[in-house]
Amino acid sequence: MSVIQTNNLTKVYDEGPIPVHAVNHVTVNIEEGEFTAVVGPSGSGKTTLLNIVGGLDRPTSGSVKVDGVELSSMNESNLIKFRLEHIGFVFQSYNLIPVLTAKENTEFIMLLQGTPEKQRTERVMKLLDEVGIVEQADKRPSEMSGGQQQRVAVARALASRPKFVLADEPTANLDSKSAENLLDLMLKLNQEENVTFIFSTHDQRVIDRARRVITLEDGKIVKDEKR
Repeated sequence: MSVIQTNNLTKVYDEGPIPVHAVNHVTVNIEEGEFTAVVGPSGSGKTTLLNIVGGLDRPTSGSVKVDGVELSSMNESNLIKFRLEHIGFVFQSYNLIPVLTAKENTEFIMLLQGTPEKQRTERVMKLLDEVGIVEQADKRPSEMSGGQQQRVAVARALASRPKFVLADEPTANLDSKSAENLLDLMLKLNQEENVTFIFSTHDQRVIDRARRVITLEDGKIVKDEKR
């Protein structure tokens, strides 16, 4: 079953003298349970594609459907609600809230969703245990290593049981061992819980683990390889 379908997806930035086609007529289907890496040189459109698929940016033309819902037809408030309930995000800069603990950062989305406290606590502690940092539950980001912070970010991304997780260069700020551990964790979640992961990455370690590699150049898909 397809969780993402794009058709002739295009994003043009025309602020300067020459329009830039960041995404150029991209048509792709992502199936449930995939572990996919989107690769290509800097400026090839990887992050822009993920941002459009995740509803963080709007296309200039073309369509993107997530779980059968056309995102470009949604108003901003409905789009925010849809992202909250269907899509998990992991960014290279972690994007944790500095004043909140690991537990509080993880449960934040469930708070916005109105999930009862007992359910929130059970879900959060289970997730923090799964990502291997339950003992860090009461620590703030400044008290944790980069690898630990990124594990909190993964737990937060999974808290609302999203259809899929978008990970934009999630290993970029991690040392080698932390990156390997994080990727093994994501692969385990993919295999055991059928969580769909889509990465934007330059990291060969991500590419080596991916079961599908989509290569972009100048905003176009030049290769789409399933393994």
